[in-house]
Amino acid sequence: MKKTGFIFDLDGVIVDTAKYHYLAWKNLADELGIDFTEEDNEKFKGVSRKRCLELLLEMGNISVSQVQFDAWLEEKNEDYLKYISNMDESEILPDVTKVLGYLKEKGIPMALGSASKNAVSILEKVELMSYFDAIVDGTQVTKAKPDPEVFLIAAKKMGVEPVNCVVFEDALAGIEAANTAGMESIGIGDVKILSDADHGFNNFTEIDLGFLNDLILLLKSKN
Repeated sequence: MKKTGFIFDLDGVIVDTAKYHYLAWKNLADELGIDFTEEDNEKFKGVSRKRCLELLLEMGNISVSQVQFDAWLEEKNEDYLKYISNMDESEILPDVTKVLGYLKEKGIPMALGSASKNAVSILEKVELMSYFDAIVDGTQVTKAKPDPEVFLIAAKKMGVEPVNCVVFEDALAGIEAANTAGMESIGIGDVKILSDADHGFNNFTEIDLGFLNDLILLLKSKN
């Protein structure tokens, strides 16, 4: 039987930092006179900070110099960092530790695969670093989701073939990346939005440990 591995996105999957990204983008959008809603923010999930700003400027039909672009990127990130500076384990989404603990008990390798450049800092704040055998974040990838690069690097770091990996994602771009990599995809969030996922749950409270066990056996049986 093959070795299996589980890969988790961070924002909106393990912790609810998505709300802080929204607030930081909203603050910048207000400053630029752009109407930015939570629905608009859905398009930003799982996407690099640079691409998010490009999308925001496209919404406002704004063209700027590279210097100003970089300054706004930094401004947004500093705003976001202020929001997350006081994070603690209470920010972990319900039943995430149940799933992580079960997989750890079973000796299943786990990796984080996130576009966030603040992933390590966040995992340390919420005291989840010890669960992960590999961390792949925005500092280690050159291609943003839906490119599968982040997940392929995570699989390699775990020593697991992509076909024997499962990915937990809350964003369309992340589901597409997992599917492109040939991995089993689990959508966490609105199942209608994430309908391309192989499996869908509103949140981790709906995930039964029996389902995880069956999934491990399925992955191990794949060539």
